[in-house]
Amino acid sequence: MVERTGGERGPGEPDQEALDRPLPEKVRRRVVALTGDALGGLTVAELPVPLRQYARFTPQRRVRFAGNAMAAALESAPAFRQRIADRLCEALPELAESVRGGTLPAAADPVDVAAVAYVLRPEGWAKLVAAAGEEAQRAQAERAEEEAERELARLREELARARAAERTHTEGLRSELEAARKEADSLNRRLRSALSDVKRGEAAARKARAELEEVRAAAAAEKAAAEGEARRLRSRLGEAEAALEAGRRAVREGRSVEDMRLRLLLDTVLDAAQGLRRELALPPATHRPAETVDAVEPGRMTPKDIARRALSEEDPALLDQLLALPQSHLVVDGYNVTKTGYPSLPLEKQRLRLLGGLAGLAAQTGAEVTCVFDGAELAAPVLLAPPRGVRVLFSKPGQTADELIRRLVRAEPPGRPVVVVSADREVADGVAAAGARPVASLLLLRRLGRT
Repeated sequence: MVERTGGERGPGEPDQEALDRPLPEKVRRRVVALTGDALGGLTVAELPVPLRQYARFTPQRRVRFAGNAMAAALESAPAFRQRIADRLCEALPELAESVRGGTLPAAADPVDVAAVAYVLRPEGWAKLVAAAGEEAQRAQAERAEEEAERELARLREELARARAAERTHTEGLRSELEAARKEADSLNRRLRSALSDVKRGEAAARKARAELEEVRAAAAAEKAAAEGEARRLRSRLGEAEAALEAGRRAVREGRSVEDMRLRLLLDTVLDAAQGLRRELALPPATHRPAETVDAVEPGRMTPKDIARRALSEEDPALLDQLLALPQSHLVVDGYNVTKTGYPSLPLEKQRLRLLGGLAGLAAQTGAEVTCVFDGAELAAPVLLAPPRGVRVLFSKPGQTADELIRRLVRAEPPGRPVVVVSADREVADGVAAAGARPVASLLLLRRLGRT
C-alpha cells in the first residue's frame, strides 16, 4: 500500500472539491481503462457488489461491458477509488508521484495526468481535470486547424490543376470548333448533292414499296401455310412425345410397348380362334374338304368383313356384332354423340348420361370401352369418377378430341378390332385409313336406347 501525502483524502474523508462540468470524454475513457487494468489486482471482496460479476473478465471486456459501472463506483465508493489509486501508484509510480507533488512532467499526456488526478484526488485535482479537458480541446482544435490548412492547400492545388486543364480544354475546343466549321461547310455542299439523290431515291422507294407489298402478300400466304404445317408438326411431336413417354413407362415396368401390343394381338388371335372352334364344333382332322374352298380363313375376320354382311349401317345389331369380335375396343367421340342425342342438356349431364349407357354396354359385351371428350376449352380439371368398365379421357390443352382418337387408333396393334363412334366425317375417314371401323353416333344412341 502506498502512503498518502498530505493532499490526499482517506476513504472516509469528505471530498470538498468537485467538477463544475462533466468529466471530459477522453479523460473518462482513460479513467475507465486504468480502472479496468487495475481491477484484476483486487480480490472479489474488495470490489463493489455491481463489479464483482466482471472480476474474471479481461481488461478489454471490463471496459466494454462494465465501463459505466466502474465510473459510477469510482464516484460513489471512496474505498474502492482508494484501492484503484493504490494500484495506479504501483503501475504508474512516477506520474502518480508527480500528480501528488503538484509538479507535472512536461512530456506527460494531459489526459493521463487528468485521469490519475481524478482517481488520486490530490489537492487541486478538479483544476487538473478541467485543464486536461481544455488542453485536449485545444489539441483537437489545433489538429483540426492543421487538417483544414492541409485540405485548403490540397484544394488550391486541385484548383490550379483544374484551371490549367480548363485552359487546355478550351484551346482544344476552339480548334475543334474551327474544324467543325470547315466540316459543316463541306457537309452543306454534300447535303445539296444528297438532296438531289434523295429525290431520285424517293422515286425508287415508291417502286420498292409496291414490290414490297407484293412480297409481303406472298410471305403472308407462305406464313399461313407454314403455321398450318407447324401445327401439324406440333401435333405429331405431341404424339411422338406421348409414345416416347409410354415407351419409357413400359421400360420401367419391365416390358416394352411392342411386347404389350404383340401380346394383345396374340390374345385377340387366340380368342378369335377359340370362338371359331366353339362355334364350328369341328372334329379333329388332318385334311378337310373345306381347305380347298376359297373363304375367309379363321382369325382373319375383321370389322370390315362384318360390314359386308346383310345388316344395315343403321341397325344397332351391327354394333353388337362388331363388339362381339374377340378383344374388340370401342372408342367413342363423347361430345359428338351427346350433342347428337341430347344437345339441350348441360355438358355435365350429357357426360353422365352417356357414361351410364356405356357402362351398361361394356358390362353386356365385355368389350374395352374408351370415351374421349374435348378438354381444350376446360378452365379447370373435371371432377368425374369413371364408371366401371369405361375409360374416360380428356384431350390436353391445344389438342382436340379428334386428334386424341386418332392417336388411340394408331396405338393399337394391326389386326385388333377397333370401333370408333363419331358423326365427324374427317374422323371417320382418318380412323378408317388406320384400320379401325367407323360407325355413326346415331347407331350407338339407338343401341343404348334399346337397353
